[in-house]
Amino acid sequence: MAKIETKICGVTERQALDAAIKGGAAMAGLMFYKPSPRSISLEQAADLARHAAGRIPLVGVFVDAEDALLEAAVSAVPLSSLQFHGSESPQRITAIGKRFGLPVIKAIAIAGVDDIARAHTYEGAADRLLFDAKPPKAEGYLPGGNALSFDWRLIAGENWGKPWMLSGGLTAQNLALAVHTSGAVAVDVSSGVETAKGVKDPALIRAFLEAASQIHSPVQS
Repeated sequence: MAKIETKICGVTERQALDAAIKGGAAMAGLMFYKPSPRSISLEQAADLARHAAGRIPLVGVFVDAEDALLEAAVSAVPLSSLQFHGSESPQRITAIGKRFGLPVIKAIAIAGVDDIARAHTYEGAADRLLFDAKPPKAEGYLPGGNALSFDWRLIAGENWGKPWMLSGGLTAQNLALAVHTSGAVAVDVSSGVETAKGVKDPALIRAFLEAASQIHSPVQS
């Protein structure tokens, strides 16, 4: 049995970062996608990185980003890995990993069995997969962070060629069920630790991480 790994995504303030660190989060995500309410500037990200130095790895989160933005982010912030939530192809993910020399996480939107098949096409490109709920094709929804979950049974028992994380609508209250249903050993949360879109609550972060610390999951195959 293994203790599950946690990532607090969309951090914008030092208070949230401190709560993530003190609560034992394995990673914190910084959003570089302007339409997101969690988006921060390179200057803000650099400030958070200085605050986090030596205490927690930071993941840069992007959506269909051009190389210029990736170059600027990697230059301004000591990122531990790059995460992508857009329509990036396996070839694009491979190219990014080679160009920047950082581990790459690819988020896959899941709604049905066809999405599982699509996710497998990224096994040779990404260093890690992340499964999130597929957003409705309607105004107001982002590629991720919509407080939506999917049927966790879709990924339960699936054999993946790379490590993976579970995301989408997770909260302290449903985390145990999500982990036990899906078989996840790593989870990513954003909206589930917010009081409003983009507003992280240190108390909710602490509660989520406390809930995670009480759960153990079988090691992924």
